[in-house]
Parts: sequence; C-alpha cells; structure tokens
Amino acid sequence: MSGHSKWKTIQKSKGAADAKRSKIFTKIAREMIVAVKEGGGSGDPANNSRLATVIAKAKAANMPNDNIKRTLDKAVGAGNGDSFEAVTYEGYGPAGVAVIVEALTDNRQRTAPEVRHYFDKANGNMGAIGCVSWSFDRKGVILIDNEDEELDEEAVMMDALDSGAADFAPDGQVMEVTTEPDDFNAVVKALEDKGYKFLSAEIALVPQNFITLTDEGDIKNMERLIDMLEDNDDVQNVYHNWQQD
Repeated sequence: MSGHSKWKTIQKSKGAADAKRSKIFTKIAREMIVAVKEGGGSGDPANNSRLATVIAKAKAANMPNDNIKRTLDKAVGAGNGDSFEAVTYEGYGPAGVAVIVEALTDNRQRTAPEVRHYFDKANGNMGAIGCVSWSFDRKGVILIDNEDEELDEEAVMMDALDSGAADFAPDGQVMEVTTEPDDFNAVVKALEDKGYKFLSAEIALVPQNFITLTDEGDIKNMERLIDMLEDNDDVQNVYHNWQQD
C-alpha cells in the first residue's frame, strides 16, 4: 500500500508545507470552486459529494473554517467569474519513475509548456495521456495522526473497517486507512465522529508498484521535479511511484 511512501513524503515536506500554507489553501479553495460549479452550484456538501471530499481535504490540511466559508460563499455567489478546467499530465521522472500531474487551469497554453519544461529540466519527459495512469488505482486515503503513539492499533483498525474502509495499515506515528472512492466521504465522517485527527484525507492515485532510486543525481532530479510541480499555482496534485527511504 501507499502508507509508508505517503507518510515519508509528509514527514519530509511538513516544514515546507507549513511555509507554503497560503498556497496550499489557495489550491484547495480552487478545488472547492470547481466542485461547486460541477455540482450545479450547490454549496451544501450533503448534496454535493465532490465538495464533501474537498472539504475533508481542507479540514485535514487545517484550513480555517472561516476560509472554507468564504470560499463557498464566493463559489455560489452570482458574481463568481472564475473558470477553471481540469487537466491531467503524465510522464516519467528520472530512471523511469511514473508521474501524474493533476491541474486546474484557466489557460492550457500556459500550463502545459510549464509542466513539460519541469519534466525536461529534471531529466524526465512528459508522455501521452495513459502512459503511466494504468499503473495507479484511485483510492480514498486517510492518514490518522498517531504522533504520540497513544492509539490502540487493533481498536483503530476495527473502527476503520466498521466504518466501511477497504484496508488498514499502521506505520508507527501514522495509521493509513484506504477506501473505495465511493465510500470515502462516509468513512471520513464516521472516523471524525469517533474523534480521530487526520494528517491528510483525500481521494488519491495510489501506485501499484514502487521504484527505488539509488543514484544521487536521480534522487536530486526527482526532488527537483516534485518541488517545481508543487510550486506551480495551476498544479493541484502530484502522484508518483518513487519509494522514498
């Protein structure tokens, strides 16, 4: 499963994420606006499952409730002129690492060349749609905070499975719960109701297999590629199958 790799990524990027909190909130807000638009203008998560998913992601990222409310008010307001298009790019990082980039953009002619440039700069290459996505599965991924290691592993597992989760994997300071996409919102709510705190909660692309990089140049290029992509305002999510130590 993705727990080990995902948690290592969170550990390594936590300081950077704290420093970029405003950018993270801006990207989540953009996802909310699109979710409301695609949900027929509904700002009620009870009637808009995609919006409920984005709100769960926002809460796990510690986005303040006031920010969430302001974004929803903007999204359902008559004066909202924001228009974003969802686009996906696929390619290979150094040593053949599979990479998928999900973006929301108001200008494909700007975003595509920028993403291609990042791949080229990191000794990778952008490929055609479908070139790597076949090796990923879309799953709900919930990481439960166990930093103090006070949670009972068996109790959390039973709570997760009783809530409708598909799988459970503990890893010391974090416990990963995976769900089928259609079950994600219900599992999030059930675990929230039981008082669990999340490090992250999102529907993600989980790799079926991983690649370990041993060459220092490849490792630096892969880190550089991820940093460049995540720093781009249009990029929402970056998925890869690099198994980080």
